[in-house]
Amino acid sequence: MKKILKYIGLPMLMAGILWSCEDLDVPITTQLTPEVFPQNDTQYIQVTGPVYAAFRGEYSFAWWWSQSLSTDEAILPARGGNWFDNRNYIAMHYHDWNADNGIIGSLWDWSSKVIGSSNQAISILSQTMPEGANKSTLISELKTMRAISYFMLMDSYGDVPLDTLYGDFSSHAKTPRKDVFNFIERELKRAVPNLNPASGVTTYGRPNKQTANALLAKLYLNGQVYTGTQYYNEAIAACDQVINSGLYNIEPRATYLQMFYPNNGPQMKEFIFAVPYDPAAVTVGFNGQMYHSRYDVPRSERVKFGLSFTPSAPRSTLPEFYANFNDVNDIRNRQWLTGLQFLNDGVTPVTVTTTKKGYDQFYTGSDGSAAYTYQVNLTPNIVLRQSTTLFDCGNDEIAWNMGYRNIKFYPDASSTNRNQNNDVPFLRYSDILLMKAEAILRGGTATLGQTTDALVNMVRSNRTTSAALSGVTLEDLYKERSREFAQEAWHRNDMIRFGKYEGQWGFKTNTDTYRRVFPIPTNARILNPALTQNTGY
Repeated sequence: MKKILKYIGLPMLMAGILWSCEDLDVPITTQLTPEVFPQNDTQYIQVTGPVYAAFRGEYSFAWWWSQSLSTDEAILPARGGNWFDNRNYIAMHYHDWNADNGIIGSLWDWSSKVIGSSNQAISILSQTMPEGANKSTLISELKTMRAISYFMLMDSYGDVPLDTLYGDFSSHAKTPRKDVFNFIERELKRAVPNLNPASGVTTYGRPNKQTANALLAKLYLNGQVYTGTQYYNEAIAACDQVINSGLYNIEPRATYLQMFYPNNGPQMKEFIFAVPYDPAAVTVGFNGQMYHSRYDVPRSERVKFGLSFTPSAPRSTLPEFYANFNDVNDIRNRQWLTGLQFLNDGVTPVTVTTTKKGYDQFYTGSDGSAAYTYQVNLTPNIVLRQSTTLFDCGNDEIAWNMGYRNIKFYPDASSTNRNQNNDVPFLRYSDILLMKAEAILRGGTATLGQTTDALVNMVRSNRTTSAALSGVTLEDLYKERSREFAQEAWHRNDMIRFGKYEGQWGFKTNTDTYRRVFPIPTNARILNPALTQNTGY
């Protein structure tokens, strides 16, 4: 089992202590105030703990659900009423969500709490920590984390309130998206000189210089969407900062899949910034877990993957997205479970024994209770056999085997609960190369002798033995990004930038462009009356 604390160096229990300190009705001498805490280097680091705990909190839940279920990458239908969950998942697919959607509300709440925790920690360290390089680095790391959270909030909701002052409980109106863009850009540029230049164990789980540069590249590449102005040369320059650092490399084909295994970590050559997970870590006040196996592994394959629990497996992809995986020589195909299933020896079939009625609830024969054994066969299409209105496939074996499943974040047999050890990358080096390629293709000036074709093939040559691409188009790039970053919560961002978010897939027909941003959640508007609803909602 990995120890998350050995990478981040943050006692997460401090998160609960710091979050609750203002509510304690006890003498001032027992409260955590600048006069009593923090007072030394160890305690200064502890102050930053709640920020990282909070960020991990909903990263693999609210962030993943909102960025993936709203695209053709993933779908989560009901099965016999299971996973209906007040239409939360259905609405993400149909693009008919409203301000009361639980996923959209959780995303806002989570991002806001990370920002609030950052403001608190920045305020404490600004008051208590002696001036010097260590102070500049810690505060710059926190401001980078705040910038990441504002990026997510702005990307998802458009205009959002800017609040950087700890202890200010006044209502803040929304700030125009362009101004939030400028704030994020400014914060990252100011942070870069003070951030740690190293990568690996010493900075793993915390932002370093290249985390800020990589996020700047992501910000600039989407600048046309966010502000109406192109920033492609700026995106290329930010990518070049990462490339010229010499800290990262493309993971070769032989170890591509291992990048996402339970034992991944700072040794991965591509990870610029990743979110560490550890089933033993406690996150007070947040989920803080990563449950991909629970949602993606068919329940019939618990033994195959050696899981200590029976997975639910409600989540799958759609044929439209899986169509991108059409190169038989591509290692990325192996992140999918498709068709007839076998144990890990590749020979022994995965079988299930049930009844004829249990296999097919619509079976009408008189022997419905007779035993029936079949080999598990995952089929590509989602069919709403039980109820179109309720988005329900049925509650039989046919229904539970609908949809190809993604196991990129490979099931963790070492965990004794549903949580996994797999760290989840937020920014990878292959993204830097593909972002630079896209920025050049969209009109930016090529640098370092790197053309769009060359950059794309630098990634592809480490993924497939098929011939290199030539004359790469935006459509080629879109498909390459779909293959490379499946399940990494970037697909919504990509679909919007490539003009595909209003397309049709699965059962979705809604083409409303205002849904490129989510509505401001009802609870957020209750807490902050200064907020106005986004256009269209």
